[in-house]
Amino acid sequence: MTIREAINKGGLKLKMQKIDSPKLKARMLMQFMLGKTRQYITVYDEEILTKQYEEKYFKNIEKLAKGIPLQHITHQQEFMKMNFYVNRHVLIPRPDTETLVEEVIQIAKRIKAKKILDLCTGSGAIAISLAKYIKTSQITATDISQEALEVAQKNAKNNQVEQQIAFLQSNLWEQIPKEKYDMIVSNPPYIKREIIRTLDEEVQKEPQIALDGGWDGLDFYRSIIGQADEFLKYGGYVCLEIGYDQKIDVIDLIEQEEKYVDTYCKKDLYGNDRVIITKIGD
Repeated sequence: MTIREAINKGGLKLKMQKIDSPKLKARMLMQFMLGKTRQYITVYDEEILTKQYEEKYFKNIEKLAKGIPLQHITHQQEFMKMNFYVNRHVLIPRPDTETLVEEVIQIAKRIKAKKILDLCTGSGAIAISLAKYIKTSQITATDISQEALEVAQKNAKNNQVEQQIAFLQSNLWEQIPKEKYDMIVSNPPYIKREIIRTLDEEVQKEPQIALDGGWDGLDFYRSIIGQADEFLKYGGYVCLEIGYDQKIDVIDLIEQEEKYVDTYCKKDLYGNDRVIITKIGD
């Protein structure tokens, strides 16, 4: 069987199982397995696969057909022009989160922020990106999951920023020393508990602990917004990723506290409300 024939057959199998972007995933799986670029796959699509590669390819196609994310097979995801290792213990970084990171980088450079706290770090995508693009920063990255922290530490080392990041296992604020940070950033779990079971099968294969934001999706925002001032310098920023429909609810939580000023929302590349920024002030 040729590369092209295998990709076509694999894509058809995924399409029949109603998997999103079936042809793309079939091709990307082939790229990963052969260790080749997209250009190579296109130019040499008449190349014959060995029986061993063919069997392995279709075993992985079966996994994709069952809703296992492609990234859990390849253990790779690009984010902010870097490569991240991912597995079933961490949420797969999404392009939406780049909107948050880019805004934090701009603010951090403007206010010359050095100490940044990243809550619910998961794969470490946010903390590592900030360390990579803000060379003078020192970042504390926390997560409740030790398995997630091990992934984040691996990614920090792979991206040569491990000296800038201190990883800490903590359930939100519980183990965090009472230091004063210039910025707190978080992409917390924010999906309503009852909604999780209705999501795409691939999303449901990701860690529930990284998705479940409580009955109304706002549990983590309540805690972060309620206590962030204890860990921020005066004028320090809170930067949060939100669900596309959570802008009003999260801003309401901020306004109830009466200690935040200059609150605003940023949209992602798809035009969805995605990031809330606020700061401690009078």
